Amino acid sequence: MAYDKVLADRIRELIDPTPDVSEKKMFGGLAFLINGNMAVAASRTGGLLVRVDPEESTTLLAREYVGAMVMGGREMNNWLRVDGAAVADDEALDEWIDRGISYARSLPPKEK
Repeated sequence: MAYDKVLADRIRELIDPTPDVSEKKMFGGLAFLINGNMAVAASRTGGLLVRVDPEESTTLLAREYVGAMVMGGREMNNWLRVDGAAVADDEALDEWIDRGISYARSLPPKEK
């Protein structure tokens, strides 16, 4: 399954187009990176992947429609899978995007 192009367009509209923002197709989805660090992605299996502060992960996992991201049978630390129902409106999507961008900006830039 290909990623949700409508969701990708919505993400694109809500992210401020600054020079540190880029897009990259990864794992069948479309990732949005800040200084080379993944922040959010339109997942190939639907919904949104969000990179969050590890200290917030447990609290955020308690929310409805939010689960741990699993890749290759392993839970990925500080990555959450947010069901499409949880980001149906732009306000909710913007909250998750801001969370992912904020955490990605706290990381050192990736070498090119």
